[in-house]
Amino acid sequence: MNSAILAMTALAFGLMWLPALLRSRTWRAMVTPLASIIGSGFLILGPLLQASYGRFAPLVMAALCAVAWAFGAAIRYSIAARAHTAATPLAARLDRLSEVVLGFAYVISVAYYLNLFGAFGTRLIWPESAQAAPLLTSAVFVVILLVGWRWGFRSLERMEYLSVSLKLAIIAGLLVGLAAYFAHKAQASALVFLPAHETGWSALTLGFGLLVTVQGFETSRYLGEEYTPQERIRSMRWAQIFSTLIYLTYTVLLAYSFAALSLPISETAIIDLMAQVAPVLPVMLVIAALAAQFSAAVADTGGAGGLGDELTGHRLKPRHSYLLLVAAGLALTWSADIFEIIAWASRAFAAYYALQNAIATLEARARGQRAHMAFFALMCLLAAAITLFGQPAEG
Repeated sequence: MNSAILAMTALAFGLMWLPALLRSRTWRAMVTPLASIIGSGFLILGPLLQASYGRFAPLVMAALCAVAWAFGAAIRYSIAARAHTAATPLAARLDRLSEVVLGFAYVISVAYYLNLFGAFGTRLIWPESAQAAPLLTSAVFVVILLVGWRWGFRSLERMEYLSVSLKLAIIAGLLVGLAAYFAHKAQASALVFLPAHETGWSALTLGFGLLVTVQGFETSRYLGEEYTPQERIRSMRWAQIFSTLIYLTYTVLLAYSFAALSLPISETAIIDLMAQVAPVLPVMLVIAALAAQFSAAVADTGGAGGLGDELTGHRLKPRHSYLLLVAAGLALTWSADIFEIIAWASRAFAAYYALQNAIATLEARARGQRAHMAFFALMCLLAAAITLFGQPAEG
């Protein structure tokens, strides 16, 4: 099993560097949203869905991906509309407000990324220490602040494609191992179909609190300097389709292969599960988590700095935004657990999606497209509900 997993990982990593793929503009445009969508939330999500929703975990995963696709539809619609006509004054004001909200979402998401970094980084070395993970998280916050303050993030951002390649390659190896384990269980008639632990309103609000784990597609909107509107729309669609296939496959294989996990669960519960599949997987998953979370944190820190600079008319320099972000991140690290941070991040991004759907509603109204207008208005209400009612998992 170890050999098969390593072989698939090496093959997938090699494919990522094929010249034809590297020359593809669609693929290059996909890398940024794909890196954001498939972070280490991918690793925490599987065990959490299985423990909370049992045999219904794949349905919940499909629902999360469907909601993300619907929210992405509003952003894609706006990208296409802006290519032909300027925004109305009200839409422009809402768009500016949405960027303010996105800046706050970035602050929380960086705390989410780096707290997962700390959890996975200490899992194999200091698993018995409750303080090790937040200490490592705090140290990485300080490193990011020093690098951003002194040099900016250009040198670190060049690592994005390498980290995405490594992460996707390890996920390919993980899926091969899980598929073999699932097949062995099926042949032995040992698949498990667990009852749901969460039901009713609590199940719905927990799902609301997990939106951030499939978030990230909106980054396609901000690639306008490098790609045409059609390329950005296409990159978002393909990134969401590709990530949905990975998420659904992973959730099905995991949900029916393992015995019930007790709640509360650990954010690194996936390591214990994958140790049952193959000894090599825990180390590989830690590597994937560290690469994914560090690069995502750097990207969102840089994004927050740029937004702060733009929204304040260059009065708040990026380095000062980094300082505020790190201060807020440290406060979250030492005052909230990872599941609370995930829920807050989900609510922050849901507020952003509510505004984006409101903008799409106005644009559809201006174009006389009533069906689109009704759909975007409905999704605006759903995003507002997620903002208000999203709840953390038991952790």
